[in-house]
Amino acid sequence: MSLQQPTQELSFQQRKYLDLLSHQFPTVQSAFTEIINLEAILNLPMGTEHFMSDLHGEYQAFIHILNNCSGVIKEQVGRIFKGELDEQSQADLCTLIYYPKEKLQLVKQRGEASASWYRETLMCLVRLARVLSGNYTRSKVRKAMPVAYAYIIDELLHASAEGEANRHAYHVRIIESILDTGSGDDFIESLAALIKRLAVDHIHIVGDIYDRGPHADRILDHLMGYHSLDIQWGNHDIVWMGAAAGSALCIAAVVRTNVRYHTLDILESAYGISLRRLALFAENTYTTYDNVTPLEKAISVILFKLEGQAALRHPDWHMTQDRLLLDKVDITHGIVPIGGKDRPLRTRDFPTLDPSCPWDLSEDERDIMEGLVHAFANSRRLHAHVSFLYEKGSIYLVHNGNLLFHGCIPLERDGSFSTVMCEGTPYSGRAYLDFCDRIARRAWQTGDQTSLDWMYYLWCGAHSPLSGRVVKTFERTFVEDESCWKEPEDPYYSLTNDPAVCAKILEEFGLDGHKGHIINGHIPVRTIDGESPIHAGGRLLVIDGGFCQAYHKKTGIAGYTLISSPRHLRIKAHRPFQSVAAALEDNCDIQSETDVLERYETRHVSDTDNGAEIRDQIADLRALLAAYRSGALPERS
Repeated sequence: MSLQQPTQELSFQQRKYLDLLSHQFPTVQSAFTEIINLEAILNLPMGTEHFMSDLHGEYQAFIHILNNCSGVIKEQVGRIFKGELDEQSQADLCTLIYYPKEKLQLVKQRGEASASWYRETLMCLVRLARVLSGNYTRSKVRKAMPVAYAYIIDELLHASAEGEANRHAYHVRIIESILDTGSGDDFIESLAALIKRLAVDHIHIVGDIYDRGPHADRILDHLMGYHSLDIQWGNHDIVWMGAAAGSALCIAAVVRTNVRYHTLDILESAYGISLRRLALFAENTYTTYDNVTPLEKAISVILFKLEGQAALRHPDWHMTQDRLLLDKVDITHGIVPIGGKDRPLRTRDFPTLDPSCPWDLSEDERDIMEGLVHAFANSRRLHAHVSFLYEKGSIYLVHNGNLLFHGCIPLERDGSFSTVMCEGTPYSGRAYLDFCDRIARRAWQTGDQTSLDWMYYLWCGAHSPLSGRVVKTFERTFVEDESCWKEPEDPYYSLTNDPAVCAKILEEFGLDGHKGHIINGHIPVRTIDGESPIHAGGRLLVIDGGFCQAYHKKTGIAGYTLISSPRHLRIKAHRPFQSVAAALEDNCDIQSETDVLERYETRHVSDTDNGAEIRDQIADLRALLAAYRSGALPERS
């Protein structure tokens, strides 16, 4: 709420608001002190933001990129210590920052951990932290420091003395005291953590933390401790969210995906969800004579039965005409009609399929799904992770002139926004994405059948903004003819090569169509084939570079990071990560190639959304200050 400077006569609403504000700033002095503080913050450089997407459970590679801050640490070390440290020493310093505990252990094993090594290393770390801290207020830097060493680090970063010689001597004395007390290792770890904290002010995860890779749970554990982030849900996230909310259909989809990618450990070991009953049922019910395993057949048939039930509950999804295929299976002849032709099936093994009621689960299938629903509902760790996704996440985000979402804005071929019927109401454009956000939150809060069904639609529906394609799960599982596997995409993916279409989308969300950016993931960029992440003259940035190992051969790289800093907007393409052991032993870092998209003089906090909020706060404080000085509102002390 922003108020005009009041006269002596305050309206009821002005008085009510200013009276509330006066509890926080009870005097003239406290009000103008905060105004001075906020005005100073507006003139600081804006914080550096990193954007990543489609992590897909690749924990080690993702954590390394977090640790090296997408190569920013290496750049800063090279700039600050150019001419002082050789390449090997710079690489050693970087690895120490990335993995301080492990690198310290290695240095000791090699007999290199002398007192002089500690002194030189600590001084280098202090210099690096001092440079990075210059972008923040002293208060914010202090809050980022480890509590145990906050006072000492504050002195090292901000000590004032007469002349550089005195300052250096003062710092040397502090470091000698650190070594005398045996605190060198702890202090190095604390400085390394602070440096990484200061190098990146905020990260945006543009969807798909889950699936394909093995350790999405460990990624979420780490993100839950990260200092500042937001998440735009991807289709692989939303299906896990639906599963945790109680959707049997989403649970079947999650289990099937993990069966296909051989990542069952995340269910059984990470989340304590046993698949034993399903595995025994599959072994006892299905044969092993064809190319589809009994376990995949068992969970796939359950999935398609539940999908059929949901599609019949939601005729507006338009899935009953050509997307439901289980009821059309001809077991005798081993075919299914698709696109006007009979297509050979990969298996005729459908023992639980009753042609007279194809969507009904057998008694065993019902028992299995009831057990899985109960197991998902009672996995505390899964619920902690999904609660975090709801707390930090959303379908889309409008931030600092950028529009972030995972997949697409559903469009018609003429570029108009697609209209989707949602619980009897037509929505399109931003209003449709707002509905999707509301229905996803309702599924978690109330768990009603309609909202749970929508979680599955958001996972794979043709007009889902998280997917944006006709998903051919049945065909990819049971049909031999791979020409049936092609998944038609929403026109969004081709039309957004046109800057005018991107401008229209940006303006729909209240942004400048000629200066803003759309930032997506979801569709891997095949750089190996000459594809670029930059579309429509820079209006659209697709940052799915294939973190997942399964995509490395397709993309030719191993992920992107988009970096927004005070002076640049740039994108880094990462090469595959070898291992933590290689990083420690040989300083093997992820090699990254940088494209600068835009250059700036210097962008300040005043140029950001946070800056607009701060200006509103200043206006309100000036109104409070005027009320105090005019006598319209008494000071509280």
